Amino acid sequence: MKSTKNTEKTTLHPRNLHRFGYNFELLILNHPDLAKFVFVNEHGIETIDFSNPEAVKALNKALLITNYDIQNWDIPANFLCPPIPGRTDYIHYLADLLATTNNGIIPQGETIMGLDIGIGANCIYPILGNAIYGWSFVGTDIDENAIQNCKKIIEQNPKLAEAISLQLQVNSRFIFKNIIAPEDRFTFTICNPPFHSSSEEATKSSLRKVNNLTPNAPKAAKPVLNFGGQNAELWCEGGELGFIKQMIYESAKYPMQCLWFTTLVSKQSNLNTIYKTLNNVAAIHKTIEMAQGQKTSRIVAWTFMSEAQQKAWKL
Repeated sequence: MKSTKNTEKTTLHPRNLHRFGYNFELLILNHPDLAKFVFVNEHGIETIDFSNPEAVKALNKALLITNYDIQNWDIPANFLCPPIPGRTDYIHYLADLLATTNNGIIPQGETIMGLDIGIGANCIYPILGNAIYGWSFVGTDIDENAIQNCKKIIEQNPKLAEAISLQLQVNSRFIFKNIIAPEDRFTFTICNPPFHSSSEEATKSSLRKVNNLTPNAPKAAKPVLNFGGQNAELWCEGGELGFIKQMIYESAKYPMQCLWFTTLVSKQSNLNTIYKTLNNVAAIHKTIEMAQGQKTSRIVAWTFMSEAQQKAWKL
């Protein structure tokens, strides 16, 4: 017998719609293709096999239709399929951060402009930020195919056309250079940086992850990534730490053009070096802890503006 009550996921942000799990009846009603992936587990709770990339994608499609009024969302095979509850958390914590310089009020509407570094093919942060708070975004990526797929998502959801613009980063060595123009003013940047330092490291990690999700299954020789991922999404030279250090040093060249620079940091062991790098460029920084289930992550945010300059920034 299936459970009718989902346990509250107390680690998610208090405003996160997904704190009480998934209403599969409603999700299947809105996206019938999800039905074939849903089953009742040994605890009597409806779920999907999170090691199956097609199941994860079907769940995402259903969530986006049901909760965020996004139709015909899709990504090409082998591109990163993001876990929506975790991505939603980042958006809510960003909103809280912005409220600290806005008399405790979360700023909403199209004048709040975010810069998504590495938008991927899924366009997920701009979709969520726009749906929840009405924010506008510029999304950048070094992968032309990712940009083209985001363009397709925007075309199929006309309400996004005025809210999200896209820009190809033509030089993979840079993050903000070629992207931030002298006249640009961004309220924040958002980023889920490549985690690994090599393709081999990414593959080994994916194999571990899939085997942890399906411990009783035969060990896979070649992993199927449940959340997918292209090379540029999963690894870069220097890994997460190298990417974030580059981002910090580049951000120092645009101190008055962005209120808050932010990025996810998955590896806690990277934090001390990140803080030293931020101190090297005289940035004011703070760390926001996040947790989704057993996974712990955090957002590191920094600014080059004094408190008076932050408060003077029009939100």
